[in-house]
Amino acid sequence: MIRVLGDFDLAEEAVQDAFVIALERWPERGIPDNPGAWITTTARNRAIDRIRRAKRLAEKTDVLRRLEELEPRAAAGADEALEADAITDDRLRLIFTCCHPAIAPEARVALTLRSLGGLSTPEVARAFLVSESAMAQRLVRAKRKIRAAGIRYEVPPAERMPERLPSVLATVYLVFNEGYLATSDEALVRRELCDEAIRLGRLLVELMPAQPEAAGLLALMLLHDSRREARVDPAGALVLLSDQDRDTWDRAEIAAGIELIRHAHALLRRPRGLAAPGPYLLQALIAAEHARPASAEDTDWARIANLYDRLRALVASPVIDLNRAAAVAMRDGPEAGLELIDAIDGLDAYQPFHAARADLLRRAGRRADAAAAYRLALELSPNPVERRFLERRLEESKSG
Repeated sequence: MIRVLGDFDLAEEAVQDAFVIALERWPERGIPDNPGAWITTTARNRAIDRIRRAKRLAEKTDVLRRLEELEPRAAAGADEALEADAITDDRLRLIFTCCHPAIAPEARVALTLRSLGGLSTPEVARAFLVSESAMAQRLVRAKRKIRAAGIRYEVPPAERMPERLPSVLATVYLVFNEGYLATSDEALVRRELCDEAIRLGRLLVELMPAQPEAAGLLALMLLHDSRREARVDPAGALVLLSDQDRDTWDRAEIAAGIELIRHAHALLRRPRGLAAPGPYLLQALIAAEHARPASAEDTDWARIANLYDRLRALVASPVIDLNRAAAVAMRDGPEAGLELIDAIDGLDAYQPFHAARADLLRRAGRRADAAAAYRLALELSPNPVERRFLERRLEESKSG
């Protein structure tokens, strides 16, 4: 089955990958009934993944070639104006190009993630809390819109860049999110996606230093990324935030994130008037509250719940409601959190909703209800690291 791929080096690398996965999985899950067939199937899937990535790279290279043939238009005017050719990074240029205002906001971000972020349709669908089929239809409609409207692949003039910034920030953050918690990869974290999102975030801050939300997004990503090494133990098992070894957190990233928050606040206090923090800066403030304490017990959950109240007033989102409920549960107890979670609509197909609810039920001593919620979370969790954690919690709930 591997030979039909027509590339001996590719097949050899895929088989090597399969053996590495076997060494990681078999000691824990047991040797399959047909080890040879298991290795062949796994190697074939790995090879197909490599081919798909190579194809996406070729497509992006072609778009880059076409974009370089366009003559950048000069920017003019405003006090914070930028030259179009100031965007020297090819990928960032393309993200600004694809976030065209003629395309619906959710479609332009989804299309950019699919075309340039390297995310698959299921991964993009997960980011938007919709089914894979619904996302596929959304992408098709966006591509038709581009063709019908004759939208050109070109960097916008300087005065139009700020209007595209929210979509660009959303794209970069969703790439980071997929890296921070991979949809279906063998690892919990896809480091290459996290690193690329942070790289793009740094470029955005350099390109638009007067934009508080650009600084807020970079701060948010750095503060989350600082915990990367502590999120799994040496055996590859998921470690919750409250149980992580804080000595392994990247203090340089934490310091950089907090400094970016200060920079963003300084921008908001400019002579133009005191402006309120945007959603990325508020989320960065929440992440900083987790990063500062020396121990989990010292976390200021009242402050975090208050920040979620402010974020919720700014952005209507059931995911924000879920995170707020979790913070309230830590402040006021699991029953208070459960009351808020059970009032949230629209998250029936969202795995973290059921996982959070299961955890609060477990903490409230409602073991049977917790087990049922863990089963729902398991059904919706494709990531193997997450699945193993949920399976352990399910067994603990059943055994008491």
